[in-house]
Amino acid sequence: MADKKKDLIDPIDATFDEVVGSVAPKADRKEIGKMNRKIRHLAPIQGRKEISPDQGSFDLGIERERDIEGIGMGVLSDGTPYLNQRGLSALCGVQNAHIGTISSQWSDEVEKPRIKAIKQILEAAGHEFDRAHIEVPHKGVVHYCYPAEVCLAVLEYYAFDAGSNIQPEARKNFRLLAGSKLRDMIYSQVGYDPTGSIAEPLRKWHERIELNHQSAPSGYFSIFNEAHTVIYELIMAGAQIGEKMVPDISIGQHWAKYWDANDLGSRFGDREKFPHRYPKDHPQARSNPQIANCYPLDALGEYRRWLQDEYLDGGKFAGYLKGKKEIAPSVAQLAIDRLSPKLIEGE
Repeated sequence: MADKKKDLIDPIDATFDEVVGSVAPKADRKEIGKMNRKIRHLAPIQGRKEISPDQGSFDLGIERERDIEGIGMGVLSDGTPYLNQRGLSALCGVQNAHIGTISSQWSDEVEKPRIKAIKQILEAAGHEFDRAHIEVPHKGVVHYCYPAEVCLAVLEYYAFDAGSNIQPEARKNFRLLAGSKLRDMIYSQVGYDPTGSIAEPLRKWHERIELNHQSAPSGYFSIFNEAHTVIYELIMAGAQIGEKMVPDISIGQHWAKYWDANDLGSRFGDREKFPHRYPKDHPQARSNPQIANCYPLDALGEYRRWLQDEYLDGGKFAGYLKGKKEIAPSVAQLAIDRLSPKLIEGE
């Protein structure tokens, strides 16, 4: 069975947003990936605990949670990423009741074939759970949280091992989320950093903000201050923003060319110069202050339209990331998916 599954699984680089799009009605879809997310860093998970029948009442809480088109997900206080029952059933292409039945039959003395198959999948991956879900009281409501490993085992069952009940949705979504992708996407969507890898680029970025947030003269905007969304989403995708990766330089160069080519100075007024400074641990700091362009506030709407339509959606952003050896292709694609939702939907 393992060889057969391998033959059927082609590697696909996709985000959780794409999976949500495949299970949520198109008419009800909302733009995903641009919501504000606060980063909470906890210590890395030291080891998987077995889920005991009464676990959750005292031991665990919900650290982060989010709902995307009705698919609830989050991270428990021990770092465990999870989906709710509705989310898991949607990924598997089955009704909620089927997932509920798996939970209720999990500890039966005589195992049903379905439960046995799912447990064997978990065992083959080195996992063991006394229960399919964890019951966690949160804000006065008991949440049924299915750990990512259980979700993938159930998804694999409905993709390959359910006989006449095999679901095409389960097979497609298993291809998208196999391995660590489900875990990584949940962490990304709720803004949780299990390793601390986001902390350092956030520090470097915040240092630049502190040095430059009021540098441009009154009545003008700077590209750095307007590039915060792009920089933030790159960090969230896993990019190591710092002295070797300064995306606002790329944005500023392309915008300056667009400004000149379209004679925008005659429409909005002349651009000016202002001093921009880098933190001391950046090699660029040796030539502080750097003299950068700033633009009249009247041109801000034109700039933001250009940033989305031409820089992000028009391929310049992808070209910039492609030229950066410091950024992995999967990280680059995740950042593009976050900032260019039109490309996801094929518009």
